Amino acid sequence: MRSLLFLPLALLAAAPAQAKHCAPTWVAAWASAQYKPVNDAVLPPGTLKDQTLRQIIRPSVAGDRLRVRVSNLAGVQPLRIAGASIARALGSASPAIDPASLIPLRFDGKADVIVPPGADYLSDPVAMPVAALANIAVSIRYDGEPEQTSHPGSRATSWHLPGDHLADATMADAGHFDHWFHLSGLEVERCAPAKLIVALGDSITDGRGSTTNGNDRWTDRLAQRLQADRKRRGVAIVNQGIGGNRLLDDGLGPNALARLDRDVLGQPGVTHLILLEGINDLGTLTREAPVSKEAHEAHVARIIGAYRQIIARARAKGIKVIGATIMPFVGNDYYHADAQNEADRQAVNAWIREPGHFDAVVDFDRITRDPARPDRLLPAYDVGDALHPSPAGYNAMGDAIPLGLFD
Repeated sequence: MRSLLFLPLALLAAAPAQAKHCAPTWVAAWASAQYKPVNDAVLPPGTLKDQTLRQIIRPSVAGDRLRVRVSNLAGVQPLRIAGASIARALGSASPAIDPASLIPLRFDGKADVIVPPGADYLSDPVAMPVAALANIAVSIRYDGEPEQTSHPGSRATSWHLPGDHLADATMADAGHFDHWFHLSGLEVERCAPAKLIVALGDSITDGRGSTTNGNDRWTDRLAQRLQADRKRRGVAIVNQGIGGNRLLDDGLGPNALARLDRDVLGQPGVTHLILLEGINDLGTLTREAPVSKEAHEAHVARIIGAYRQIIARARAKGIKVIGATIMPFVGNDYYHADAQNEADRQAVNAWIREPGHFDAVVDFDRITRDPARPDRLLPAYDVGDALHPSPAGYNAMGDAIPLGLFD
């Protein structure tokens, strides 16, 4: 019965019996790419010391049982967790939960766990049937001051209070911030078949420009469409975007090649990868000073080389790799792209579109560009910085992906 042995007796009694013909499998239903936060994403000392932190997440696919993945990726010391719990949240913008749904989480049958430096740790499975796109609250109680491993670009509010509030239904007067900490995944067990799409990218996948607690990133829109299609409700999607991420060099978080194994290949059930990376590589090349034509050409070649590496490594695991074209960014004040940067983008996109490189292509450039000025975002889809889409732009991106790619 595997780790059911570690569950309280009441939960064992409530656990749904699996049909004899069922071969249940685990699939990632939600994930966040964790790394060491910097600058204003770092919490002041003491913020999480001996606190309970409640984080609201949404699984992209339904399941019968679930388990949580806790991360100490950036820690150089053990992460000490005194306890954790899971419950159905009453909404996406509040710490309130349905107390009748509350279940304590266990780790190897115990309430507390010590997560080694650099490691992730799975909770024991719990019998908690979960619906796709439901709001789920995961609460973690820290023992002492944790080192900070985080996903700063959560676009979701997290709530914290001193002491033990794992069973607190409301967490009244809790402090809050818009980051996720030490929570890298929610996995569900299903009897029905499942597939998993991993979206690997930068801030455009992470959702910069979407609304806090609105769940209106392009990946959210794609998840909604998959769940609205009876044929494809077994297809999950997890968002592994990091703001500022690059293919070739570390920026905010490790480069895409460095995190491929953990954030993509290591996700249970992964069958498809959507790759939208490269805009930060193109922009940073000349942000500080112009470079030679030869340097531009070499940079484009290195970007394409990174794509080849990701395709080869993913295909070796049986994963279908879908390339997404890089969107326009002329007019952005941070990168101040010129004609040569635009030529680099066009060269990269031409390679992405060329048959035989990716298994399929999603042409986000075509969807979001201004037909009158194709080196710029369509104004209706621009959040205002000439780089990141607005919620309307993200909705258009999510609508542009053919669902048949995931059959």
